[in-house]
Amino acid sequence: MVDYHMTSGGAPPHMGQLGQDQRYMEQEEDWDRDLLLDPAWEKQQRKTFTAWCNSHLRKAGTQIENIDEDFRDGLKLMLLLEVISGERLPKPERGKMRVHKINNVNKALDFIASKGVKLVSIGAEEIVDGNTKMTLGMIWTIILRFAIQDISVEETSAKEGLLLWCQRKTAPYKNVNVQNFHISWKDGLAFNALIHRHRPELIEYDKLRKDDPVTNLNNAFEVAERYLDIPKMLDAEDIVGTLRPDEKAIMTYVSCFYHAFSGAQKAETAANRICKVLAVNQENEHLMEDYEKLASDLLEWIRRTIPWLENRVPEKTMHDMQQKLEDFRDYRRVHKPPKVQEKCQLEINFNTLQTKLRLSNRPAFMPSEGKMVSDINNGWQHLEQAEKGFEEWLLNAIRRLERLDHLAEKFRQKALIHEAWTEGKEAMLKQKDYESATLADIKALIRKHEAFESDLAAHQDRVEQIAAIAQELNELDYYDSPSVNARCQKICDQWDLLGSLTHTRREALEVTEKQLEAIDQLYLEYAKRAAPFNNWMEGAMEDLQDMFIVHTIEEIEGLIAAHEQFKSTLPDADREREAILGIQNEAQKIADYSHIKLASGNPYTTVTPQIINSKWEKVQQLVPKRDGALKGEHDKQQSNEHLRLQFASLANVVGPWIQAKMEEIGRIAIELHGTLEDQMTHLKQYEQSVINYKPNIDKLEQQHQLIQEALIFDNKHTNYTMEHIRVGWEHLLTTIARTSNEVENQILTRDAKGISQEQMHEYRASFNHFDRDHTGALGPEEFKACLISLGYDVENDRQGDAEFNRIMAIVDPNNTGMVTFQAFIDFMSRETTDTDTADQVIASFKVLAGDKNYITAAELRRELPPDQAEYCIARMAPYQGPDAVPGALDYMSFSTALYGESDL
Repeated sequence: MVDYHMTSGGAPPHMGQLGQDQRYMEQEEDWDRDLLLDPAWEKQQRKTFTAWCNSHLRKAGTQIENIDEDFRDGLKLMLLLEVISGERLPKPERGKMRVHKINNVNKALDFIASKGVKLVSIGAEEIVDGNTKMTLGMIWTIILRFAIQDISVEETSAKEGLLLWCQRKTAPYKNVNVQNFHISWKDGLAFNALIHRHRPELIEYDKLRKDDPVTNLNNAFEVAERYLDIPKMLDAEDIVGTLRPDEKAIMTYVSCFYHAFSGAQKAETAANRICKVLAVNQENEHLMEDYEKLASDLLEWIRRTIPWLENRVPEKTMHDMQQKLEDFRDYRRVHKPPKVQEKCQLEINFNTLQTKLRLSNRPAFMPSEGKMVSDINNGWQHLEQAEKGFEEWLLNAIRRLERLDHLAEKFRQKALIHEAWTEGKEAMLKQKDYESATLADIKALIRKHEAFESDLAAHQDRVEQIAAIAQELNELDYYDSPSVNARCQKICDQWDLLGSLTHTRREALEVTEKQLEAIDQLYLEYAKRAAPFNNWMEGAMEDLQDMFIVHTIEEIEGLIAAHEQFKSTLPDADREREAILGIQNEAQKIADYSHIKLASGNPYTTVTPQIINSKWEKVQQLVPKRDGALKGEHDKQQSNEHLRLQFASLANVVGPWIQAKMEEIGRIAIELHGTLEDQMTHLKQYEQSVINYKPNIDKLEQQHQLIQEALIFDNKHTNYTMEHIRVGWEHLLTTIARTSNEVENQILTRDAKGISQEQMHEYRASFNHFDRDHTGALGPEEFKACLISLGYDVENDRQGDAEFNRIMAIVDPNNTGMVTFQAFIDFMSRETTDTDTADQVIASFKVLAGDKNYITAAELRRELPPDQAEYCIARMAPYQGPDAVPGALDYMSFSTALYGESDL
């Protein structure tokens, strides 16, 4: 039987559909009025309807010649209905009397009525009497019911469905614009376009001319009859010669094309569905591969970077530690920012992929082990912890090395001065000059020894300082401590030896002293006063050349004040110098007065007036140099203070600005208004306004680098550090990107689910109403209240609790206890939206396979685009069923794998 009669053994249609069809049939029951308008239409209908009836009667081995004569006995009419419906009608009466004919026609009309068709003004007597108008009306009713009524294209059916099908098929062709079933077909191009669309080898469409309608029509009619088994139902001259061709004749003829190509239509629909599903799957696999690669690269970078940040072995020199600090700055400025963007993009890609999988009923994407977003977040958190500790350790290590270098230099200066002082002292204490000396000489030696003991005691403080500095260097783990300890030990051993030798020599001199006269008191007084004064000058020169290190303006001002205090003592020191020199002059005066020939030098001391004057002159020269050094350091600290104030003034603006923007984006994420596209535009503008603020961050980074290069370690003018600013800025950019991604996913959900803008606003208003703490998510009780307000029966009883638990399992599969807005709109739309399922994909493959349980590679390559055909062939397993043939592929398992077992 033909492929457009009723299915399921001719059972009556569903009552709802039957009601829709009956209303359509009633709209078409104005045939009797139409026939009265134009005799040309009657002629066209007679030819078309006769040809249509014969196209079916010939399957039963008969035909009609005259439509209003050959149906009068009802026999061929009943046969026609059996052929097109595939059902058996009651046995006809074979008598030739009028009553037998009326009974047969009534049986046919009763069968038509049983199919839900209401016949108006058509009776058996009119048909038996050969009433042309009534006969044509009856045949049109049959054509409508069995050839046109069941046509359905995208929610439209019957006439509208057939018209939409014609428009879709002829849309790509020039000079064709199908708007109806009369004028649109007069030039014949629409008929040729329908044939060319399905069988392009039969028609040379580009050679047809719009101004030659008769040739166009005859070409289409002849090709349809010869190659498509569609009989010629129309005359080209009648169509061209009629101002408005008969609509019913055109519809009848066009419906034959629809049914002729319906098999190709089913295959095309099935192929389109499969192509769409495969395209989604290919895109999702590409996104999964991109995620895996990006996640692997980011985790590998984190894995390489953390050991470097956790390496806390200090370098031995300041230069090497400063190079470490510079490497760390390069990492913060150059290497890390792109990775921050990669991490944010990875999260956005993951969320977008999951949304696309959810919208296409695919299983959720599960990354490889160790590459989850949570794994990356954990690794990133470990990285930032190591980073923070590393920077703090670097600065402390630099401070420590700076302190150590200062102490080591101080140790070397004091040791050098002490070693210069001890030069020859051991040999002097060991000499036996007192054994052959005169009494005067002995007295001089005793006085000289007393002066030496005074000098030795004065140097005790320096030795203790040297030992204390060495001890501090040891405690601070100075890298060159062994050489420092060796030098210190040598100084201490020598000092102990000098003490012992001094004591031994004094005892020898005291034994001899009983035999000698007193020593010249003036020389003795000179020696006693010259030695401490000389030691004071040496100490003053040492202090004036002492290195200093400060970090604040207050510290340098303290040193300047101490220096001013020292300068205030210089007049008293000068008077002491004049007094000491006066003693020497007085001794010379006495000698001159008494005509005494003095020895070449003072026997009690080596500190001559020339030495005192020379050292005093050195002190006078060092004072202005010290002034200059202190002033230079004071200028440096003023510059450092300016850098602190400069950084603080900008940081105290940028820090609150970032905090304000964080609060603002938090409100924007909850209180979005307008369409999703408007929200997206607003977020992009907002993001651009934030990005435009980046020069302030860069300027702050430049100022921060100047501060670090100046070795400034604290700033009392602001509570914001560069670390706070960096973390806040990165958090702000990430939050904006995540908010934009949420809106993008809402657009994807809206478009995929067919949600209107009004529905989206309603969902957002309901969600925000119950999100009273403005966290952007609903707790279980808030979500339950929201569901109740939307009409869901989730009240606190057994049935309501079961329903609520079912819904919570959908919107919160990970049991976080919170429902996001994305999950909320997914739930609100998922149960009512028509999406492709595994069953639908299997049915589509079954069409392409010609109802077989398997499909071949050749069939896939014939029906699908090349890339998608090869995609299927590469992934389909061999078919293992009992009816398998070589090369058979299992499309059922493949379709199930696309959606996961749960879909079936």
